[in-house]
Amino acid sequence: MKVKIEKKSILDIDADVIVVNLFEGVKHPGGVTGIVDKAFNNVISDYVIKKEKFEGKYGEIYKLPLIGEDKKIFVVGLGKQADFSYSKIRNLTAKVVRTCGSNIKKVVSILHGAGVAGLCPQLCAQMIAEGAISGTYNFDKYKTKKKENNISDFIIAEIDDEKYKKAKKGIEEGLIVAQSVNMARDLINESSQYLYPETLAQFAVENSNVKTTVYNKEQIKEMGMNAFLAVGQGSIHEPKFIHMEYKPQNPKKKIAIVGKGITFDAGGLDLKPPSSMLTMRDDMSGAAAVITTMKAISELKPDVEVHAIVAACENMPSGSSYKPGDVIIAKTGRSIEIDNTDAEGRVTLADALAYAEELGVDEIIDIATLTGACMVALGTVASGIMGNNDKKIKEFIDVAKQIGEKFWQLPMDEEYGDTLKSDIADTKNTGGRMGGASAAGIFLSKFIKNTPWIHIDIAGTAFIDKPNDEGIKNATGIGVRSLIKYINTYN
Repeated sequence: MKVKIEKKSILDIDADVIVVNLFEGVKHPGGVTGIVDKAFNNVISDYVIKKEKFEGKYGEIYKLPLIGEDKKIFVVGLGKQADFSYSKIRNLTAKVVRTCGSNIKKVVSILHGAGVAGLCPQLCAQMIAEGAISGTYNFDKYKTKKKENNISDFIIAEIDDEKYKKAKKGIEEGLIVAQSVNMARDLINESSQYLYPETLAQFAVENSNVKTTVYNKEQIKEMGMNAFLAVGQGSIHEPKFIHMEYKPQNPKKKIAIVGKGITFDAGGLDLKPPSSMLTMRDDMSGAAAVITTMKAISELKPDVEVHAIVAACENMPSGSSYKPGDVIIAKTGRSIEIDNTDAEGRVTLADALAYAEELGVDEIIDIATLTGACMVALGTVASGIMGNNDKKIKEFIDVAKQIGEKFWQLPMDEEYGDTLKSDIADTKNTGGRMGGASAAGIFLSKFIKNTPWIHIDIAGTAFIDKPNDEGIKNATGIGVRSLIKYINTYN
């Protein structure tokens, strides 16, 4: 599907569907919706609003066939103007695309949000582009019957010269972001029988357009990453350490993004119950986020140096698996007593974070499906966030909120680390059940010396069993949009 903009009246573009909008409670449409209404004999105001009682509530779509014409008008409800946001533009566009039948080839849409709502035309267009691409997403790789998308063109109509220029740029960026998000979804949805450390590393090399170095088991050992190696030693698939680099001239900032890369988590010898293991192919969602973010960064070309780090392995039970009670010396020299082999992500991240800090970056962000405790606390709505720099955390939350990804700061008081105290090592890898997400954050903080650091726990948001507002089920690609947006704030 092509997503583009044309500098024409919405009435002058040939399409099967004309998409207009109404805020909740509006009785007499204005702007472009008003123009379309008058062009078709007040059919929106007299029929859709007055007779059919369409109220414009958020998410409502009234499909209006036009008598004597082979086209339809979709009247989209924007909800209350005070509650309108950029992310709602994306969600509504995705819903429009999903609502279109198989006979619809071309869709022309109003530039939602850039009129009476007064939002930035560039970001509005970006959200429309993202929504159009996201609305067609479907992981049916292994199904014999594919769900076909028949829309060939999704067109934004805009005659104002300034808005047109900004919207065109927004579409370009939106397509890059949307493709990266869908790429992340594909990686996460992929069966772990096909996606394991070697194939994940291969994907990073082939799809990033940036310098990508993949270290093998012997090289990982030479770098002193014993914690990472311990987690992966029970699997027949050898671990891979992935380092991706984007380096512009004279960067304004240097950032490392670190993604948890457990391509399948059986729990190790502390085996998970079958029901908990079923979707554990998603335990590399953090890795998918940082790898596909680099794909976008290579195309957007910000003046920011970015390093993506992934310690990829499987956590499997076997005769060679690491064991409860083992003491492992991490890259920093800090010793870890293994209290539970199913608290493996933080053990791999300990070495990955240490490696990232050695790069001399200005800040580090890690993203991981880390704790069930975070899922219990925040459900599938918001991701947990914490770290050693409240200013950076607030900046990240604010940027993410603008494009519709929700993060909630969790505490990192030292008392949460009391359960991690060990009699035989510097720390245990886990402790009691209470405050588990914060305890995991405390654990990770011990492997960061001085660099500003943000930790993001996406355990509850990376993989969902019911469609979200965007219409996405299973892998969500959470974090990709926020990482891209955050990095671009330094541009």
